[in-house]
Amino acid sequence: MLFYLNGYKPGDPFVAEPHPALSERPAGLPDTADVVIIGAGPAGLLLAAQLAEFPEIHTVLVDRRDGPLEVGQADGVACRTVEIFEAFGLADRLIHEGYQVNEVTFWRPDPVDGASITRTGRVEDVEDDLSEMPHMIVNQARMLTYLREHVRRSATRAEPFHGLHAGDVQVDASAEHPVAVTLQHVEGAEPTGETSTINARYVVGCDGSRSATRQAIGRSLEGDATNQAWGVLDVLAVTDFPDIRLKSVINSREGGILVIPREGGHLVRLYIELDNDRDAEMLRNRSVTPEKLAAVANRILHPYTLDVQHVGWWAVYEVGQRLCDRFDDVPDEADDDRLPRVFIAGDACHTHSAKAGQGMNVSMADAWNLGWKLATVLRGTSRPEVLRTYSEERQQVAQELIDFDREFAALFSARPDGQDADPARFQRYFREQGRFTAGVAVHYEPSVLTALPAHQDLADGFRIGTRLHSAPVVRLADAKPMHHGHAARADGAWRAYVFAERAHPGESGSRVRALTGFLAAENSPIARFTPPGAEPDSVIDVRAVLQQGHRDVTVADLPPVLLPRKGPFGLVDYEKVFCPDPAADIFELRGVDRERGAVVLVRPDQYVANVLPLDAHQELVEFLRGSLVEAGRST
Repeated sequence: MLFYLNGYKPGDPFVAEPHPALSERPAGLPDTADVVIIGAGPAGLLLAAQLAEFPEIHTVLVDRRDGPLEVGQADGVACRTVEIFEAFGLADRLIHEGYQVNEVTFWRPDPVDGASITRTGRVEDVEDDLSEMPHMIVNQARMLTYLREHVRRSATRAEPFHGLHAGDVQVDASAEHPVAVTLQHVEGAEPTGETSTINARYVVGCDGSRSATRQAIGRSLEGDATNQAWGVLDVLAVTDFPDIRLKSVINSREGGILVIPREGGHLVRLYIELDNDRDAEMLRNRSVTPEKLAAVANRILHPYTLDVQHVGWWAVYEVGQRLCDRFDDVPDEADDDRLPRVFIAGDACHTHSAKAGQGMNVSMADAWNLGWKLATVLRGTSRPEVLRTYSEERQQVAQELIDFDREFAALFSARPDGQDADPARFQRYFREQGRFTAGVAVHYEPSVLTALPAHQDLADGFRIGTRLHSAPVVRLADAKPMHHGHAARADGAWRAYVFAERAHPGESGSRVRALTGFLAAENSPIARFTPPGAEPDSVIDVRAVLQQGHRDVTVADLPPVLLPRKGPFGLVDYEKVFCPDPAADIFELRGVDRERGAVVLVRPDQYVANVLPLDAHQELVEFLRGSLVEAGRST
């Protein structure tokens, strides 16, 4: 990361200087805002973190709770979510604190003694080269703390406003701030009788499965209840079960348990299936207690025992697979005429079981998809029409999640039935669906943000519509081994990764030289779409990956576009160019054509938007023109 662009200052470089606009904003709840986020859960705080990268945008985050979440709820952090946290500079902290899931074991009834369980399989949790990031387990409350602290350190110095429940949302398209949000003040979830109103340009409801925002825009969750209850226990326990520190799937004749080891080396989470017959009384009478859940766990674990010493958190839930048909306020019949002003994200638009560990992860991905679009529209670099793509893209992902969760939950709960049972079926399904549960199987369809794969053969490993699959490189200027995707921050910029042909970058006849010359010209996309006075990489960030080793090229061989000058002192950014890692060549790993090279264009949320030849200069401009605003022109 680059520090001291505006001059050296002592202290923590990750704490930004307060933005000048803060002095003009009220200390309490404002009357107006650019964006109001309702709900400070995973989706709401990830969205707030993204918008905090743009301190000139006035964002207000409200939450009905009296204070931050402290314990419980989700804990699985998919590989893709760790990749997202890397873009905010938070992945190292997450990985350092959390439990890393490396392997999964499977337990079924013993063929000799069906009343007991035995291990039937053991597999890697994440296949090789699926992601450079691991699958982690960290309490949701800690994830939210990371995001809150990130926002607090940003130039916005923002904090959530607690004790506020969204009562109504109304849109008046003719107003400067067209969305009016009525907020009920609550204490301990009880209304105080006081209300406030904020008028905003946009509102995002991240307010859970009972979302008032969703109801206000006339949307509803459609689907079926599972009619299956599960208990959740976070416990410190003494046990003779040998895989207590491994993620374990247990399916006995007495029911099912999902064992999730937690951070800290001792804590473990148990998802415990409750039987509608054997456990009917306590379910019917709502008399479930941690002690009763522990008793069910011991019943399922036989012949092993679990002696619970301390309960950190517990709950009982029954969640069906439910989904909204649209994630914004635009009526279907007005799709071509109206632009959205109100959005919903996370559990407000999709609910499912917790067993596949997707809820928090998909919710955060919703928020990042929407966040950069809102930010760049508000700062005037993206066309407002890109906001339509949020519902189009994320509703499809949510539908795939619902379909997956329905099958996953059914297989998890399938009872062993003697000789006809296939103990390997769930294990096979788990491995086959590894890309989905890791969060890297998302594929966005062609749109103004995602091109048709006309030149996909130039870089087979960077599939258009999928997330950028990072790979090891060596940074040219300082010989630092790193991942090329980690150079990108959550700053709303598009990335153009220029994968060079074999020619030395200093050769005047190389296609890379011709491309960088074009990018420095007055008709280039950088000149067209970068607002006057903005940093040269604030909208389109050009980076190059050469074929030469890092000792065979110097920065003196590079064109000016790859050594941009920035900040008030015109300092050179030396971090734009990479060379292959001798131990893992990125050109080989990602199938990049060595003879022709390629431009891999990546959206601000790290999804590949297009793959183009190095000499497709005008095709690059025309594609970007579909979503970006030309400098000096109003939308």
